[in-house]
Amino acid sequence: MIFETHAHYEDEAFDIDREELLNKLPKQGIEYVVDICSSVDTVDRVLKLADQYDYIYAAVGIHPEAAKELDEERFAWLSEKARHPKNLAIGEIGLDYYWDTSDRVTQKKWFERQMELARELGLPLVIHSRDAAQDTYEMLKDAKADNLGAIIHCYSYHIEQARQYLNMGFYLGIGGVLTFNNAKKLKEVVAYAPLEQLVLETDCPYLAPVPYRGKRNDSTYLTYVAQEISKLKNVDYDTVVRVTAENAKQFYRLKNGE
Repeated sequence: MIFETHAHYEDEAFDIDREELLNKLPKQGIEYVVDICSSVDTVDRVLKLADQYDYIYAAVGIHPEAAKELDEERFAWLSEKARHPKNLAIGEIGLDYYWDTSDRVTQKKWFERQMELARELGLPLVIHSRDAAQDTYEMLKDAKADNLGAIIHCYSYHIEQARQYLNMGFYLGIGGVLTFNNAKKLKEVVAYAPLEQLVLETDCPYLAPVPYRGKRNDSTYLTYVAQEISKLKNVDYDTVVRVTAENAKQFYRLKNGE
């Protein structure tokens, strides 16, 4: 069964049919979902979903675009939320120089503080990095994040950066973009990277794969991503699903299915 490592089912795009959709996913081949926090106001909604559904877990953290929402009081609050028994990681955290919604000094400050929180709690990292390859890598290296573990979510850089992350023992999060005709760079990375360091993700409701590009994404569409990985790596589909699920369970420490 498929392990969905990065979803946003708390998003308003699912308000119309969230319960119906989430009740169906296990019957449609989805074994686990990790729902990922972004802004401060998503944290309680994500944890509520984790409480409601046995197969849904959480990652608690503040996205770099929303880093300006943090202050010491809110960070103390976030630190308590991160102790929830179904929180498996700190994320998604990192750097985003594409939008620069929060200034870069603020992004770096709270990225570093959230990595410290992960170390304190013994949790791995879910990393968002856009147009910030070198700074992200340097901050992860300085924080000795290889001792924590990380998924580089929605991987979008070249093979050279992939090699750096893979050498640190990190996983690359692969989603619907892989199926796009213009995703040559990502296809090269997936062909290069060991299957043992890839995990499946949607980032739903965003980034739906072909043939649903532009529509609302959900975890059932991961079959298209797994099929594309299968072609690029010349391994059968079932192997892709099995190995990526094993990778995700190891990363999120659900190896025994608990």
